[in-house]
Amino acid sequence: MNRGSRPWLVRAVLLVLLVAVTVAFPKVFTNPAVTNYGVLALIFVTVASAWNIFSGNSGYISLGHAVFFGSGAYAMGIAARDWNVQGTTVFALLPLVAAVGAVIAVIFGLIALRVRRHTFIVITIAVFFIFQLAAFNLRSFTGGSAGLNSPFLNWPSSGYNTPFYYIALAFAGATIAIAVAVRRSRFGLQLRAIRDDEDRARGLGVRAMRVKLTAFVLSGAITAMIGSVWFYYINQVEPQTGFDPLFDLLVVLMAFLGGYGTIAGPVVGALIIEPGTLWLNTQPQFSGGYLSEILLGTVFLVIVLFVPRGIVSTGGEWITRLRTRGRPAVVPAAAGAVPGGSPGGPAAASTASTADATKYPPPASRASKGGAR
Repeated sequence: MNRGSRPWLVRAVLLVLLVAVTVAFPKVFTNPAVTNYGVLALIFVTVASAWNIFSGNSGYISLGHAVFFGSGAYAMGIAARDWNVQGTTVFALLPLVAAVGAVIAVIFGLIALRVRRHTFIVITIAVFFIFQLAAFNLRSFTGGSAGLNSPFLNWPSSGYNTPFYYIALAFAGATIAIAVAVRRSRFGLQLRAIRDDEDRARGLGVRAMRVKLTAFVLSGAITAMIGSVWFYYINQVEPQTGFDPLFDLLVVLMAFLGGYGTIAGPVVGALIIEPGTLWLNTQPQFSGGYLSEILLGTVFLVIVLFVPRGIVSTGGEWITRLRTRGRPAVVPAAAGAVPGGSPGGPAAASTASTADATKYPPPASRASKGGAR
C-alpha cells in the first residue's frame, strides 16, 4: 500500500468508528440521565459548529448567537401555540424557524457587520440584551417571564430522549458537513482572506460585506433551528434560558478549547464542556452559586494563555513531533538524484547540478548582483 494513502485510510476508519459509536450510544446507554448528556452535547456541537462557520472563518467573534438560539425557540413556540400544532407535526415548522433566524441575521448583520472586529463584539452584546428585554416585556407575544410551554408530544417516557438524540445527531452531522463544504469552497477562502486582512481582501476583489453577511445568515439559521429542537426537548423556554448570557460564553469557550477556526475543534470542545457543565450542576458544592462559572472562566484563561490554538491543533503538533522524533520531518532527496527523476550516472548528475546552479545562483550571488545594480 502506498504510504501516502495511509493517513486517509486511518481517518476513514476513525470516522466510521466515530459514527458507529454515536449511533449506538443511546442503545448501549439506556439510562435517561446518560442520554440527556448525549442530546445536549450534540445540540451544542451543532451550535458551536454553526458559530465557527461564521466566527471561526471570518475572525469576527460573535457574542450574540443566543439571539438566534432563543429566537428559534420562541418562533417554534409561538407558531405552535397560535396555529395549534401538536405532536411530531411541530417539526414541520423547522423551515419557518430557519427563515426567522435568517431574517434576524440579515437585519442584525447589516447593522453589526459595518464595523470591525472589536466594535462588532460590543454590538452583538447590545443586540443580545435588546432581545432578552423584549422577551421579558412583550408579555402578550412571548409570555413574559413565564415563557412558553412546548406542544404536547405523545412519546413513551422510557425512550423519550432517544428520538431527540437522533434528531440532534442529524443536525450535528449536517452542520459539520456544511462547515467542511464551506472551508473547502471559494466562499470559505474568501472568509479566511477577510480574517487575515480584510482591507487586502477587498483590494483583491472580495465583496467583504456580502461574504460576511452570507456566512452570518447561514450560521444564524442553523442556530435558530437547533434552538427550536432544544425548546421542544426541554418543554419550555423562558427569557433567561432562551437568551442566556452564559450561552455565548460557553460556545466561545468550546471553540477556543477545541481549536478556533478548525472543523474538529468546536466539536471536541462541545463534547468536553457541555457534559462537564452538566456534571458540575449535579454536584452540591457547585450548584446554586457561581463556582461553576468561576471554574469555566479559569479554564478559559488557561486555554488562552497556554493553549491558544486549542487542543486539536496543539495535539496534532505534538503527535507530529512524536512521529518525527529522531528523523527529519521532510525526507531529503537522495544524493546524486537528478531533479525530475531523469536517469543518469554521476556525470549526468554533475551536469544537471551545474545547470541548476547557473539558472538559480545561490543567495550570496544574487545579493552581490543586486548590489552591483
